[in-house]
Amino acid sequence: MTEKKKKGEAQKAVRRAPRKLDALDTKTLKLIESTATRVRSNIDARVLPELKFPTRALSNVRYDTKVGYFELGRGRKARHLTVNTVKTFAQTLRLMAISKEMVENDDFATKREAYYVSKNWGDCKFDDQPESDTVLDDIEALASLDGLSREQLRFYPEEHGGSVAGELVVIDRDAETGNDIRIDCTNFGSGSYTIPHSVEHLRFETKASFVLAIETGGMFQRLNNHKYWKTANCILVETAGVPTRATRRFVRRLADERKIPVYAFVDCDPYGIANIYRTLKVGSGNAAHINRFFCVPQAQYLGVTPQDIHDFKLQDATHPLQEVDVKRAKDALKNDPFFMAHKPWIQAIGQMLSMGVRAEQQALAKWGLNFVIEEYLPRKLQNVKKFLP
Repeated sequence: MTEKKKKGEAQKAVRRAPRKLDALDTKTLKLIESTATRVRSNIDARVLPELKFPTRALSNVRYDTKVGYFELGRGRKARHLTVNTVKTFAQTLRLMAISKEMVENDDFATKREAYYVSKNWGDCKFDDQPESDTVLDDIEALASLDGLSREQLRFYPEEHGGSVAGELVVIDRDAETGNDIRIDCTNFGSGSYTIPHSVEHLRFETKASFVLAIETGGMFQRLNNHKYWKTANCILVETAGVPTRATRRFVRRLADERKIPVYAFVDCDPYGIANIYRTLKVGSGNAAHINRFFCVPQAQYLGVTPQDIHDFKLQDATHPLQEVDVKRAKDALKNDPFFMAHKPWIQAIGQMLSMGVRAEQQALAKWGLNFVIEEYLPRKLQNVKKFLP
């Protein structure tokens, strides 16, 4: 084979295995086609077309403890086709057209590619990525009314999910052949499995007793390197701060399909509690349209709790609450439907404010590098019923 021919072969895209449209693909195409048909019918009838989107804000959510996550309210915003909105209207329809092509061809685009693909759209191209992100959010909000997320529209985020280790086999699919690929999360040595940006096609095999969602990479590495997952028969998932959509969806599907509990292990501070844990469990206000897909209502808060500071004598391993911490904690008590609905959380956050301190996961190292493995986690797991909701 000549060098030129070799180069040509190397540059060929991998041929994807043929795949039939599933129920969600069919539903996505139906949504796009019906939206386009409605707009065209209005234009033909000389009626100004409009698109209605859910209002994405904490003010337009409701929380029911029986449901378990922030639900979208009835607030809607309408976008009529006018001189002022013609550009955004056109951008919305163009992105939906691209979504249709990607579903039909089993392809995808990142949010960044969605911005650049518009550069041949003439006057309706996006000026910057925040502009394209906003239009994508509107399209997803529209699709959510039909039970669809941005992943079904085939627009994926740039970031992948967190790391996974432990008693779990993930069954993925080879894009070229369509064959199953079995990934044993116990066989990565000192490394770990990385959650892909789309997880809908994954399947799971596990006999683990629970999933432990861990905020920091350092704590995840400690537990993984010492094979805590083997001792406790569990699955470790690193959230790396606020978990990405892929991480939340992965944990949700795993918990739902395998019927196993999820325990959150994060820092004892207003950010860890009111941002990281709250987002994992019930979602957020501006993402209320997708919370039913990307939150984990069955999650419980293992720690670190304000009471742990007393119980494990960590007082000299804490840090003072900063002004931003106090504001976030008070805002959670006053405005957040989740915390307001749970008395144990009202008491815990009040206790933190009265103490005036926060504690990191690593504060447990005061009693030894592996105190968290040998003492803290075993003691906490003996009293699961006492975990914060």
